[in-house]
Amino acid sequence: MRRVALVTGSAKGLGVQTVLNLARTGHDIVITYRSSEELAHKLKQDTEAFGVKCAAISADVSSKEDCDRLISQSLSEMGRIDILINNAGPYIAERKKLTDYTDHEWELMLNGNLSSVFYLARRVLPLMRENHWGRIINFGFTQANEAPGWIYRSAYAAAKVGLVSLTKSMAQEEADTGITVNMVCPGDIRGIYKEMTVQEAEAMAQETCSDPTIRPCTGEDIAKVILFLCSENSGGLNGNIIEINGGLTLQQLIDKHGNETDSN
Repeated sequence: MRRVALVTGSAKGLGVQTVLNLARTGHDIVITYRSSEELAHKLKQDTEAFGVKCAAISADVSSKEDCDRLISQSLSEMGRIDILINNAGPYIAERKKLTDYTDHEWELMLNGNLSSVFYLARRVLPLMRENHWGRIINFGFTQANEAPGWIYRSAYAAAKVGLVSLTKSMAQEEADTGITVNMVCPGDIRGIYKEMTVQEAEAMAQETCSDPTIRPCTGEDIAKVILFLCSENSGGLNGNIIEINGGLTLQQLIDKHGNETDSN
């Protein structure tokens, strides 16, 4: 029996390497996308090349109705959900003070980054309990565990910091059920590096960097940690907030690039 992993927002960005690494290790996959239908179906083909089953389902995780439909359709097509990876995370690139957010933007940030996890987890946790095994992995941002202030990103930061507490609360509630709940906090992974392998980034560093031993983090760096969290050997890790940022703080990442990270 292969385990089934549902990876939200996985048609592009950081979700791509997570999907491919899980497929490579024998997991059936549900890919979700909001508008990137062509990319989703290309990734579906790449995933199925590993000999696993894959479904690509359109869903806006900021919508409760879409979250419910996503779970129902995933169960209809795959029969089970063993792993839930909440990678999708709406993000507003424009720098705004709190008073400049519209109601819609505030609700989008909170619903897409926090409430979506509640809607999805509420549906999958009973299924995981029946199997006495499950993995939920949420995405945060660097230093989310410390509840830092993040100027011009108040809505996004508030949602993700709230998700830290929700992650820990779910982990405690499910500690005796065989289900673990953890969070990964990527650093500022930009552009093509989001979908790169470590080997590709190392090769690029050899060509372009004055010090080729230094390379940016990649999507595969995140995927490798997620892969371990999804494994049988990770049962002792529960309620952890794991930084994957090359050792840089949020402020150092902002100073390094002159502006903030973009979305997943």
